[in-house]
Amino acid sequence: ARAIRERIGYSDNIMDDKYLNNEYKDLSYNAEEYFENILQNLEYVQKKRLRKLRVKVNKEEWVTGAAVVNAFYSSSKNQIVFPAGILQPPFFSKGQAKSLNYGGIGMVIGHEITHGFDDNGRNYDKDGDLKDWWTPDSTQRFLELSKCIVDQYGNFSWDLANGLNLNGNNTLGENIADNGGIRQAYQAYKNYVNEHGEEPPLPGIELSHDQLFFLNFAQVWCGTHRPEQAVNSIKVDVHSPGKFRVLGSLQNFPEFAKAFNCNKSSYMVPDNICRVW
Repeated sequence: ARAIRERIGYSDNIMDDKYLNNEYKDLSYNAEEYFENILQNLEYVQKKRLRKLRVKVNKEEWVTGAAVVNAFYSSSKNQIVFPAGILQPPFFSKGQAKSLNYGGIGMVIGHEITHGFDDNGRNYDKDGDLKDWWTPDSTQRFLELSKCIVDQYGNFSWDLANGLNLNGNNTLGENIADNGGIRQAYQAYKNYVNEHGEEPPLPGIELSHDQLFFLNFAQVWCGTHRPEQAVNSIKVDVHSPGKFRVLGSLQNFPEFAKAFNCNKSSYMVPDNICRVW
């Protein structure tokens, strides 16, 4: 984890006109030809990839651009990237409560770090090389704990997708990352509170900062879906639907039930709790 390369905001060369002019010299867009511009861009991207085919991998290169509302972990580069696009509300804002920031971007950071130790990332070492570096006992224990996650999410059914159950195997890596991310972010927030003291309550909102932490985590995954898209996402998406990303990880985290005073018979207090990290 300490060897992970961090990329935050944007790369230095984004402000270098000479570099940018050379990088995009083969692109020439026409304001009247939107579709042709898209095709030209696709061709540019493919040619750029092909040029790298027999070239030594540059592990310092960013895996994405700055104008992206997402975050990434590259196992082959052991690199986490938080583009400028995601460094804004509701994920992050300098002016909002720390509880909201930790529940937003904090969870995303924890999520990406955990990808380094999920069912895919665990196959790569600190240098990003494909290598079996875990002990047999560690691998066996990981597989046992992962099965709990597979079964839990596989038992979720989505009414919007005609009642289809999620695919716990296809979504395992992302579910492990969600569960690890929320735990890491919450612990980091508690460390902040221990060092700086409790934040003052927000005016007009009768919610504790622990509750706000979880509320912002859930808000990040709000969204709407057409039934057709819902069915397709269950079949092909490696992420669980937003609703179950929230429910699944918080069912496994007792601090949520404690923050909202859930009783023992609550849906959010299951008999069995899954935890990998």
